Amino acid sequence: MTFRRSRALVAAAALLTVPTLGTVAFAPPAHSWRVVFDPSNYAQNVLTAARTLEQINNQIVQLQNEAQMLINQARNLASLPYSALQQLQQSVQRTQQLLQEAQNIAFDVQQIDQLFQQQYGNIDLSASEQQLVAGARSRWQNTVGGLQDALRVQAGVVGNIETNRAQMSALIGQSQGATGALQTAQAGNQLLALQAQQLSDLTAVVAANGRAIALSEAERTAAVEQGRIQRQRFLTPGFGYQPGNARMFNN
Repeated sequence: MTFRRSRALVAAAALLTVPTLGTVAFAPPAHSWRVVFDPSNYAQNVLTAARTLEQINNQIVQLQNEAQMLINQARNLASLPYSALQQLQQSVQRTQQLLQEAQNIAFDVQQIDQLFQQQYGNIDLSASEQQLVAGARSRWQNTVGGLQDALRVQAGVVGNIETNRAQMSALIGQSQGATGALQTAQAGNQLLALQAQQLSDLTAVVAANGRAIALSEAERTAAVEQGRIQRQRFLTPGFGYQPGNARMFNN
């Protein structure tokens, strides 16, 4: 019994010893690492990086758009470097000067009323022949002066044509080369000013021609009235023709 028990103990010890030895023999070294790859975590990291890069690109594009907007605003606020105001004002002043130099009956309402009443109103029946002739000559001078003034205004307006052409060409060039809304608007306003100056020249020509025509018609009307008075005097006994002796060739 003792021998059998001893053999059993030895066998049990051997069985217990085998797993222990196996465990010790196949245990990994203490200094080794085990690499674990997680596909889902890797995909999530890549997606996060892509989104971050997209946000950065969007911010860059937004900054570029804001910079371009500021540049456009600066262009829209830029003033036109060209002005035709001085030349246009000089053209208007030349035309005004010609109108102010009108002879005799000028472009003045009060002066027209006064002189017109004196020279073209009812002719005095008691005026002498010399006074009638002087009045007729004065009216004739007014008519001739009005015609001359009209020609001078017309010549001045024609002289402004070349200046207007040069200004129009320059303004159109500035308008086409405008970099912003303000420059375009200013060029358009100056073109409108050029048109206003041309209209003022046209108004001056019409006024000068109308004055000349009015003076001519007024002279004709006054001449008709003066002729009626002189004919009436001629036919009135004691004031008209009186027969008398005439001497010819100092005989």
